[in-house]
Amino acid sequence: MYCDYNPEFYPSFARRNRRSNATHFYRSNKKIVPSMKQIINSPNAPSPVGPYNQSVRHGHTLYLSGQIAIDADSGKLITDTIQAETKQVMKNIKTVLNQAGLTMDHILKCTLFVTDINQYSAINTIYAGFFNEQTAPARELVEVRRLPKGVHIEISAIAGFPD
Repeated sequence: MYCDYNPEFYPSFARRNRRSNATHFYRSNKKIVPSMKQIINSPNAPSPVGPYNQSVRHGHTLYLSGQIAIDADSGKLITDTIQAETKQVMKNIKTVLNQAGLTMDHILKCTLFVTDINQYSAINTIYAGFFNEQTAPARELVEVRRLPKGVHIEISAIAGFPD
């Protein structure tokens, strides 16, 4: 049976027929979005340091992989201060968003991973400069033991495309 919807992404619409082992799809009154994903990478942002992409679009949502403070031009880590590191991470996020045709205003949620929660105030000062306080995204900040390449902060984000 041909279907342009992937049952792995929409299991509630798929039902197995036990006798024929066929998959049938049921549509509800909700709009079903095709399960295709689009990879979006920017040549102006640092290349991933592992087997992943900078961002993946699915429907009206863009999932941005965690960014660390690598300067895309030089390939060097920016770890002089937590402020400089945070600023570089936010620039990298902005670059990936721009490649997708979005801005920082389209971010719905950020997750910040830090190695020292005592740097919260310094991080927050730089982070806040990239958003309008009235429309800032949801977020969480989590302290972790270690991060890739010995950095002190990594930020991932979820953004939404306008309808």
